[in-house]
Amino acid sequence: MLQEKDLKQIAQRGISEEQIKTQLHQFETGFPFLKLEAAAAVGRGIVAPTEEERKQYISAWEQYKAAGHRIVKFVPASGAASRMFKNMFAFVDAPYDVPTTDFEKKYFDEIEHFAFYDALDAVCLKNEGKGIKALMAEGNYKAVAANMLKKEGLNYGQLPKGMLLFHKYPEGARTPMEEHLVEGALYAASNGEAHVHFTVSHDHLEFFKQKVAEKADGFAQKYGIKYDITFSEQKPSTDTLAANTDNTPFREDDGSLLFRPGGHGALIENLNEIEADVVFIKNIDNVVPDRLKPETVEWKQVIAGVLVTLQQKAFDYLRILDHGATDAQLKEIAQFVKDCLCVDPKDNVVDAGYLRCKLDRPMRVCGVVKNMGEPGGGPFLTYNQDGTVSLQILESSQIDTNNEEYMKMFTQGTHFNPVDLVCAVKDYLGNPYYLPEFVDKTTGFISSKSKGGKELKALELPGLWNGAMSDWSTVFVEVPLGTFNPVKTVNDLLRPQHQG
Repeated sequence: MLQEKDLKQIAQRGISEEQIKTQLHQFETGFPFLKLEAAAAVGRGIVAPTEEERKQYISAWEQYKAAGHRIVKFVPASGAASRMFKNMFAFVDAPYDVPTTDFEKKYFDEIEHFAFYDALDAVCLKNEGKGIKALMAEGNYKAVAANMLKKEGLNYGQLPKGMLLFHKYPEGARTPMEEHLVEGALYAASNGEAHVHFTVSHDHLEFFKQKVAEKADGFAQKYGIKYDITFSEQKPSTDTLAANTDNTPFREDDGSLLFRPGGHGALIENLNEIEADVVFIKNIDNVVPDRLKPETVEWKQVIAGVLVTLQQKAFDYLRILDHGATDAQLKEIAQFVKDCLCVDPKDNVVDAGYLRCKLDRPMRVCGVVKNMGEPGGGPFLTYNQDGTVSLQILESSQIDTNNEEYMKMFTQGTHFNPVDLVCAVKDYLGNPYYLPEFVDKTTGFISSKSKGGKELKALELPGLWNGAMSDWSTVFVEVPLGTFNPVKTVNDLLRPQHQG
C-alpha cells in the first residue's frame, strides 16, 4: 500500500512508518466511545468555593508567585478566523445585494460599533473612493463586506483571530493578542516578568511577531513588567494521514499522500516544550475589555490557588510514600485522592503503588461555567483504561449517541467547558513531566471532510484538554459566566461584553 516515495514523504515530516500503519488501522477500526459514570456537578466533581475560600486561594497564589516560580500563559492562536465570517462570505456570494438575513441586518445596522470600523472605513475609502456610510447609502453593501474579508482590504477572512480588532479604547482598538498580553501582566507575572506563549500557524508567524513587537513595550511600561513572548508552530510530525472512504491512503492529484493538521491535540507537543512550573491555557478569542477584566483576573487567581494548594498536598504525600507510609497514612492519602482529586479506585487495589501512580502525574484545574447551551464539551466522571473513574472533559464525538442514558447525561449536564485551565507540569522533585506519556491514544476521532470534490476521512488526535490530558489529575471549579466570552461569529463582537 505504501510506496518508496511515500516512505520518503513520511520521513520528511518526522513521522514513522509505524505511526502511519497505526493511523490506517484506526481508520478501519474507529475509536471506542467512552464509558461514562455521570455528568459532573457541584458536589460531585465540581467545586464551588465560598467567598472565604476564594480569598484563601488567591492568597495561596500570591504566595506561590512571590516564591519566584516560573509561570507561562499558553495561548492556542493558530486557527484562521474564516469560520467567524461564514455568514458574511455567504452574503458576498449571495444572489441579492442588500442585507436580507437577520445576521446581515444586524451586522450593517450596528456596523459603527465594531472596533474595526475605522480601519474598515479607511480601506473602503482607499479602494472604493468612498467610506462605509456612502457605500451603504448607495446600496453597495457588498463592497463593504468584501473590503472586510478580502486580501486587498482588511483581509479578515484569512487572518488569525488573534490579529483582528476586537475592542475599542480611547487610545485605539485592541486585538485579542494584546488583551492576552494584558491578562498575562495581571495574573501570570512573577519576578517582574510575564511569559506569554502563542501557538501560531507558519503563514502568520512573522505577522504575529511584528504586531507583538509593536505593542508589547507599551503594555510593559503600563504594568511595570517585562514581557518574554515566545511562539511555536504545530509540528508537521503531528499531522495525520487522510484516508479514502475505503480506508486506503488518500492521494493528491500528483500521487502524493495527503496529510492534515491533527487538531488542537497536536499542541500537547508544544506544551511539553514549555519551560514552566505552572501554565495557564485559554483560547485566543475568550477575552474582554479592561472594564470587565477584574472578574476574569480574580477567578484565574482562584483556580491557580486551588492548583498550587492541591499540588503541595500531593507533593507532601509523595514524600511520605518515599519514606514508607503507615497504614493510617495510606488511608489518609487514599481519602485525599478520592475526595480532592476525584479518582474513584472502583475495583483497583488501593496500595502505595496505586496511590503513587495517582499522585505523581501532571495536574490541572479547569474552570467550568453553567451550561447555557453553547456548543462544545462538558465535565464528566469517566472510566479510565485502568478501571478507575476520574474527571474528564468530553466532546460530543466521544459519546455513543445511541446510548440514551449517556445522551441524557450529555444534554442535561449542568456545566460546560470554556477552556479555562491552569496546569502544573513538574513533579515533586522539580523535573518536568513528559506530557505525551499521559495521552489516552484511544480518544481520537474520525470526521468526514472533502478535498477537490472528493470525500475523505480525517483523523483528529486526542484533544488537548480532552484525551491528551486524560491521565492527568483533574479538578473542576465553577467559575462565573462573565469569565466566558468567546467570539464564534463576527456579530458576537456586538455583544455588550465586547463593547467598550
